[in-house]
Amino acid sequence: MPRRTTPSPFGFKVGARIRQLRLERGLSLAEVADAGLLSKGHLSSVEHGLAAITIETIEKIARALGLLPMDLLTFPGDDMRAEVGDLVRSMPTRELPKLRRELQERLGIRKPRSPKGKA
Repeated sequence: MPRRTTPSPFGFKVGARIRQLRLERGLSLAEVADAGLLSKGHLSSVEHGLAAITIETIEKIARALGLLPMDLLTFPGDDMRAEVGDLVRSMPTRELPKLRRELQERLGIRKPRSPKGKA
């Protein structure tokens, strides 16, 4: 994708989020670029909001960081749901089923039952 000379506001915001998540994990630009099968220069351009990126690039970066693509496109400072998502993301995986059950209960959402005879 082409490199811009001036970052787009949203591209800059997404790039800053990617950089924040990368640094939280203690990963270098080169480590994430290698894991995501991207060039280091392209990832740097993404982090600075200078690259027009595709959804495939978002997916590669998310996978390299061990995250979901939506984690790169949500901004905890802007939205309370994104803040809650960040808190959930930081929970140990083994605690997520309990949290899901609690939320379903609180919201009155029932888990669909499996058809008889099926697990």
